[in-house]
Amino acid sequence: MKINSSLLSIACFIFTLLLFNNTNAQDTDARIYKIIDSVSADRIESDIRKLAGFGTRNTFSDTVSTTRGIGAARRWIKSEFDKTSQDCNNCLNVFYQKDLVTPEDGNRVPKEAWVVNVVAIQKGTKYPNRYIIMSGDIDSRASDTMDFETDAPGANDNASGMAGTIEAARVLSKYKFENSIIYVGLSGEEQGLFGGKGLAQYAKNNNWEIIGILNNDMIGNIEGVDGIIDNRSFRIFSEPVPPTETEQERNARRYYGGEVDGISRQLARYIHGTVETYMPEMNPMMIYRLDRFGRGGHHRSFNDLGYAGIRIMEAHENYNRQHQDIRTENGIEYGDVIEGVNFDYAAKLTAVNAINLASLAWAPPAPSKVAIGGIVEPSTKLRWEKVSGEIAGYKIYWRDTTSPVWQHSRFVGDVSEFMLEGIVIDNFLFGVVAVGKNGHESLVSFPSSTFR
Repeated sequence: MKINSSLLSIACFIFTLLLFNNTNAQDTDARIYKIIDSVSADRIESDIRKLAGFGTRNTFSDTVSTTRGIGAARRWIKSEFDKTSQDCNNCLNVFYQKDLVTPEDGNRVPKEAWVVNVVAIQKGTKYPNRYIIMSGDIDSRASDTMDFETDAPGANDNASGMAGTIEAARVLSKYKFENSIIYVGLSGEEQGLFGGKGLAQYAKNNNWEIIGILNNDMIGNIEGVDGIIDNRSFRIFSEPVPPTETEQERNARRYYGGEVDGISRQLARYIHGTVETYMPEMNPMMIYRLDRFGRGGHHRSFNDLGYAGIRIMEAHENYNRQHQDIRTENGIEYGDVIEGVNFDYAAKLTAVNAINLASLAWAPPAPSKVAIGGIVEPSTKLRWEKVSGEIAGYKIYWRDTTSPVWQHSRFVGDVSEFMLEGIVIDNFLFGVVAVGKNGHESLVSFPSSTFR
């Protein structure tokens, strides 16, 4: 009996150990680590050098030359997307999307010109009309934004973000996804965010369902003008609530909360969580602001139409290398040149984008019509409309009202409502996600109504 008892104890221990290991193994997706390892700093360096080598990419610069100006740059970007598509059996639909701008459109428009975006779409297998977008800016500028002839290599602002977008397409084109991914070079950023506005309106006109846009603007500088050198931290800018919300929704927040729980903020939290899981060496900083103080980026145009959108960029800027004519004054070097770019850092932030594009593209749609109840009760009730198709189920998240990130979660299975016993509705904020059978989660859906 003693021998049998000992053997039984050992067997139970081994079974428990295996179960524990298998459970933990399902917490992450090995493909995500492979994606991180596939991002090449060398390829990104080559692409940044190529883009900076066009001399200037000002929106109003030469469009005819094959070696200089915005025209040559966007044709080269399209050729790179085309090459990637050829390597993946034509898995990308590559095209130009353009809009005409005139001096009447803004005080930074010196003459009439076409603002041309370069778009590459990798169609999803299950939800082809749902899109997650990664963008970089094509254009650059000198000290005077109206000067479209002076050299403006724009190595960091924003050849880095554009090169990262091209590289993400190369890496992710090797995989199949349930949702569609868009890789895009947007133009006209320095003249008034024209490219973002044009593509956002194009998406609306074509009834695209936008999961969100990850706008990358300056992802290569690690040496800030503040003297800090940091190759691990980066910022995620996001606005708290959509500008398109109704007066009724604004009034409801006074009673139910949600001041920092709009769709863009949920996208920022998603990125923060994915990075902490798969790239713990990085330090994602969620900045509770649409963009840098008084400044803007292409994601804003998507936000303006009610789409989720965030900006990913370096943590410490060097203003001597932004929007500056190339020169030396009082021993200080000015200009956005190659020497100011750290290619390994740009590769890290490219990987940040790639793993979040993949995670969201592999995830089911977020649950809709999430409602919450539990007023004057010792428990919280949640109810939602289930998504179409087979999934693993749903997970409820909750956090302290002062916490920037979700702290607690519970997988509740393939149900459409659940009660959290003993969790008082007054003390927390709540959300619900759909979980795919592959383990990838949708964005959090914050409750939009109440019930008893």
